[in-house]
Amino acid sequence: MKSEVALLQYSDASLKPPLSPLFIHNDPSSNIEDHPSLSNLNITQQQEQVQQFLKDDWLPITESRNGNAYYAAFHILNSNIGFQLLMLPPAFLTLGWAWASVCLLSAFVWQLYTIFLLVKLHESVPGIRHSRYLFLAITAFGKRLGKVATLFPVIYLSGGTCVMLIITGGGTMKLLFNTLCENKFNAHSLSGAQWFLVFTCVAILIAQLPNLNSMAAISFIGAVTAISYCTLFWTLSVKKGKASGLSYTTSLSKDHSAVAKITDILNAIGTIVLAFRGHNVLLEIQGTLPSNLKETSKETMRRGVTISYILIAMCIFPLAIIGFWAYGNQIHGGLLTAFPLFHRHQITKFSMGAIYVLIIIHCLSSYQVYAMLVFDNLEIKYTSIKNKRCPRLMRTCFRVLFGGLTLFIAVTFPFLPSLSTLLGGMTLVPITYAYPCFMWLAINKPCAKGVVWWFNFALGCLGLLLAALLVVAAVRTLAITGLKANFFKP
Repeated sequence: MKSEVALLQYSDASLKPPLSPLFIHNDPSSNIEDHPSLSNLNITQQQEQVQQFLKDDWLPITESRNGNAYYAAFHILNSNIGFQLLMLPPAFLTLGWAWASVCLLSAFVWQLYTIFLLVKLHESVPGIRHSRYLFLAITAFGKRLGKVATLFPVIYLSGGTCVMLIITGGGTMKLLFNTLCENKFNAHSLSGAQWFLVFTCVAILIAQLPNLNSMAAISFIGAVTAISYCTLFWTLSVKKGKASGLSYTTSLSKDHSAVAKITDILNAIGTIVLAFRGHNVLLEIQGTLPSNLKETSKETMRRGVTISYILIAMCIFPLAIIGFWAYGNQIHGGLLTAFPLFHRHQITKFSMGAIYVLIIIHCLSSYQVYAMLVFDNLEIKYTSIKNKRCPRLMRTCFRVLFGGLTLFIAVTFPFLPSLSTLLGGMTLVPITYAYPCFMWLAINKPCAKGVVWWFNFALGCLGLLLAALLVVAAVRTLAITGLKANFFKP
């Protein structure tokens, strides 16, 4: 079966590297006569156009397009479920049962809606595939505005997430060592930076797999481990019962000023909103699926999204609700801190160590999906300059270089998690909750000022407003509480 036909009235050669949107995957076995835009050109021009279309086959994201709904579900689960879910119970403490539940459900439905918008926009025009978020934004908003609006958020949500995974995974390795050894070998234990190095070395070793589809097994392992440790946290919390002397009264103090209360509420909403991630890798995941004019990738991707988000909902809602039920006003620092603190005499070292191992494996697996976007961008730059496939040695060098860079940033800024609300408000919130609505309006052009138009426009504006409020609240919190900037001391 033939793959996608070439783009009829568009040439990506008009955009300069390294941001040339390589939308089209063209099957060289197909005939020139099948492509009206190519049949009108001379032989030299036809060869140049086909060569340009074939560049997609050189890149890690679109090198293999033989994925399926299950592969897509594995990648989505692996990239979307993460350590940020363990911070949901403290948000419930600030907002209370009712409002926290409403906010969590609203955020879940909102980001799921924007996901389906992105799935539609991937192939909004027959024959054109937008396999990268940045290139879709350029198509929707224009070259300059698209880059200004999305370049930094996309870069941060790829590379920055890898740094956060090193900090979390390396820190969990240290906790695992201390748990299993009962602090008997502290004199010989590794420092925080050394644990980061161990984590990064393992992650880069796994990252030598050539493309995103080849990592389906890694994503499957990451999805299983993520679901497993989320399930263990809430099931063991139910089994061990509530902590004594709990209160479910909101942590908002009557003595605080109105501004302080609003800031606390916004920070709690930010924790809930930032629990959902992965929109920046969604188009790339869909880009690994086969497509042609008769059977596009939309239906396959919808099945993958549906499967994955049923499982994500089964992780998020019990974890948040039962976590707050079990620890109430005594939870501080999230479940990863509260769980071993309250149950240190009830949970065996093996059980706690198993949870830590699951978290480490998931961090290693999730690192691969986000890092693959950076590898893809590096190879886009190389192929644009050299006009040839990236050699295996150069590909390995790129990946080792990226691993070293993320390790350096993790060691230099080990306090990066404390800036998650500030950075998330600037990057994740617009990418997840606002831009898809505006891109859908710009590309699909629904009836102006109609119900659908107003709905998406209002939702996009609300997303931008939410992003601005979260940034302001985060800045105020940092100004009041200060920042423990432990540079080079993880």
